[in-house]
Amino acid sequence: MQEGAISEESIKRLVYGFYEKVRRDPALSPVFTAAIGQSDSEWEPHLQRMVDFWSSLMLTSGRYHGNPLKKHKDLPAFDIRLFDRWLELFAQTAHELHTPDIALIYIAKSQRIAESLKLGLYYTPGDFPITQPREDKHEKTTN
Repeated sequence: MQEGAISEESIKRLVYGFYEKVRRDPALSPVFTAAIGQSDSEWEPHLQRMVDFWSSLMLTSGRYHGNPLKKHKDLPAFDIRLFDRWLELFAQTAHELHTPDIALIYIAKSQRIAESLKLGLYYTPGDFPITQPREDKHEKTTN
């Protein structure tokens, strides 16, 4: 049955269900296993931290105290395209567990988180200039 409201229990089901998919995913699993480990006991602190994170985000519980960008910066470099797979599995899990309107709230937040992390991890000043010279389409070329 899909949840029509966000609760501590629904957040826990989302986090645990999502990371179960991550642990089985051929692309994401190696990155997470290298950072966290393979055993359930190694994963439990991460899962609880993520429950606290999403509780703080969705229910304003204030339980999460941390710096997600710093945590990700401490990891070995990984392919930026893995964020797309992460988002795909997260959206899939959100839709499995929640009504469409609730799932879309989670998905929108996850997309903003991913974009923020990508900017923090991969952005180099000068990569995205604020202004770019525009071509003058009325300019005549001379040969």
